[in-house]
Amino acid sequence: MTLTNLLVQLWTSYNAKKAIFSSGTPLLFQPITFRGLTLKNRIVVSPMCQYSSKDGFANFWHVQHIGSRVVGGAALFIVEACAVSEIGRITPHCLGLWKDEHIGMLKQIVDFAHEQGGKIGIQLAHSGRKGSTRALWEAFGRTALSNEEGGWEVVGPSPIAFDEQHRMPRELSEHDIEQVIEEFVQAAKRAVAAGFDVIEIHGAHGYLINSFLSPTSNKRTDQYGGSFENRIRLLCDIVTRVRQVIPQEMPLFVRISCEEYTSEGWNIEDTLKLAPILKDLGVDLMDCSSGGNASKLMSLAIMVFPGYQVQYAEKVRQVMPVGAVGKITEPKFANKILEDGKADLIFIGRQELNDPYWPIRAAKELGYSDMPIPPQYKFAGF
Repeated sequence: MTLTNLLVQLWTSYNAKKAIFSSGTPLLFQPITFRGLTLKNRIVVSPMCQYSSKDGFANFWHVQHIGSRVVGGAALFIVEACAVSEIGRITPHCLGLWKDEHIGMLKQIVDFAHEQGGKIGIQLAHSGRKGSTRALWEAFGRTALSNEEGGWEVVGPSPIAFDEQHRMPRELSEHDIEQVIEEFVQAAKRAVAAGFDVIEIHGAHGYLINSFLSPTSNKRTDQYGGSFENRIRLLCDIVTRVRQVIPQEMPLFVRISCEEYTSEGWNIEDTLKLAPILKDLGVDLMDCSSGGNASKLMSLAIMVFPGYQVQYAEKVRQVMPVGAVGKITEPKFANKILEDGKADLIFIGRQELNDPYWPIRAAKELGYSDMPIPPQYKFAGF
């Protein structure tokens, strides 16, 4: 190939990209506002448990894990599931926000994120019947921890174990439920004190709130079980009380497993009934995930493919703003989800573990030249 032909090809490629985006900035890099918070783009780092804490405290692992991804250009980083109580942890190594002492290190991380021009949220969670387990890389077929191994009593809506490898939960009394609600409230207050920009309530993946939503795990006969209205009561009570104690301008997200993939379980129709209720209670976005409340033996076959959960986000978006999540790894695909009106935010999970600078790479691939890059890294040719 001659130098002339090479220059012609490069010029043609440049003009093609320029033509594609001559009408404006790719949607993936357009700002969006929720209440008093404006995100600089639509990329969110999904909350992903690191199982690297001791007694619920954040440490230097979390500093580098969160810091590198904020520097990498995502508009919003949501910190992994933080337990609202000690027995609300999934493993002994989970982050927590059940006492004031947890605030200090988290505040330092939040301050750094803000210094880098990023926004940061936190996911508040209670493990329920899926608690007292080993970390993923420690399990090797032995999930549950006994008391002798440092485990603890797990709780749920009904005495139904998640599967044979998990502990049998104690059924929560109504007094216990009120205590759980208050634990979410106090954790939310601590999140505000730490300076977080967003709070997300974890109502997915088989943990406590999700297990109340689903008729497969909730067999109660009181005001928290039975009918759809009763099964959503715990989540609605938590949302109502949390919304009351956080600033009006602070966005509140909820993660939901939109489909349980079992014939008798929670499904997308239930999710579509829930969405307007949450919106009326002051929830600003539904983070649309799926699965997690049924063992492999109980689940129907789940077809996992790029963007396999986008279908749920698209449906819920007819009611309220949504985030799409699940095997979204390519920038063009992420941008098209937004262009097609299927989501408002793109939550990137494992791809961000593989590449903390995915947003910068996405900007280059989509021809977006105004992506902020730390000056310390610019000389590397980003």
